[in-house]
Amino acid sequence: MTKIDLDFVRGQFPAFASPAAAQHAFFENAGGSYACAPVINRLHRFYTERKVQPYGPYPAAQAGGAEMDEARARLSAMLGVEKDELSFGPSTTQNTYVLSQALRGWLKKGDAIVVSNQDHEANAGFWRRLADDGIDVREWKIDADTGHLDPSALKAILDDKVRLVCFPHCSNVVGEINDVAAITAIAHAAGARVIVDGVSYAPHGFPDVAALGCDVYMFSAYKTFGPHQGIMVIRRAFGFELPNQAHYFNAGSLYKRFTPAGPDHAQIAASAGMADYFEAFSAHHGGPAQGAAAARFAHDLMRAHEEDLLAPLLDYLKARNDLRLIGPSNAAVRAPTVAVALDRRGDAVAQDLSQHGIACWGGDFYAVRPLAAMGVDPEKGVLRMSFVHYTSAADVDRLIGALQKVL
Repeated sequence: MTKIDLDFVRGQFPAFASPAAAQHAFFENAGGSYACAPVINRLHRFYTERKVQPYGPYPAAQAGGAEMDEARARLSAMLGVEKDELSFGPSTTQNTYVLSQALRGWLKKGDAIVVSNQDHEANAGFWRRLADDGIDVREWKIDADTGHLDPSALKAILDDKVRLVCFPHCSNVVGEINDVAAITAIAHAAGARVIVDGVSYAPHGFPDVAALGCDVYMFSAYKTFGPHQGIMVIRRAFGFELPNQAHYFNAGSLYKRFTPAGPDHAQIAASAGMADYFEAFSAHHGGPAQGAAAARFAHDLMRAHEEDLLAPLLDYLKARNDLRLIGPSNAAVRAPTVAVALDRRGDAVAQDLSQHGIACWGGDFYAVRPLAAMGVDPEKGVLRMSFVHYTSAADVDRLIGALQKVL
């Protein structure tokens, strides 16, 4: 497979030219990635040339509306879904909250839902609150030693009362990539709808949501090199089953039904820059130049690069006897989001690493339930080191060297 041209890649991210960023190797990507130049340029252009109410009968308004439509059309194509099945919101947490309010009107007392304890609380918390309305909330438990979410354990808690199964594509501390397509097939066979939190997976390449088969897939643009927006795919059949959460006159528009507040015009328009970047990345490396094919090519190349870099870091960590590696030690089955439990507080170790040129962080990362289930003290939290495709082998070597000094 083609190797990533890191000079080209880093040239697409202005942060790498910043003196402040140059001082540290960046391993806090799970908290938010650097924004790519096409996104920044589009955002600047919108604010300087098109910051008017979009879709009006004059040039600036027409241009602004066209860019918003372009972002939805191009990103939905990359994800393998229809244009109106993709909507934007202020954040994935906000999108999840709005969706949970729709589910209050869809579920009936006595219905059951399944939520895993591998989830980030922003995904799991809203579903769990449905218990206040008489919904039976069943917990799909992880393995306390490994953090693994076993599909056979899901089968054991499914029956004809379960209407919804919610789980992450991968956890923001465990890192293991769940087989979304297989799990979705199990849930659908039992008559349940499926909601997937893709926030921790999508930064490593846009997924083919159609191939995954789930009914809802959500992720954050600010973790996929874009602006601070939440992106939600909701498939048409499910979207129109749920009660409308927007103005009554928008009930017939799928992408407006779950956006009760006015959209952020500029950030939606700037999101087309993510598509610009993925297509440019693919074309530069000899792949397809447009659309879903470019996204698939970019996904595979990014994942291969990340696996190559992740393997030596995992090998180093699992060889130490003074820490606990959370999640699998096989780079092929996990995202490069690596958490370790230590005798010290994770945030204190992160502060020490900063003195050696490493930017990362420590804490519970809203993953209190999985950490507690694995016997990790949430007060101490974990040290988390996360990277994406613009990370270099030299960065990983620098991280390992810093860990050697600090631990």
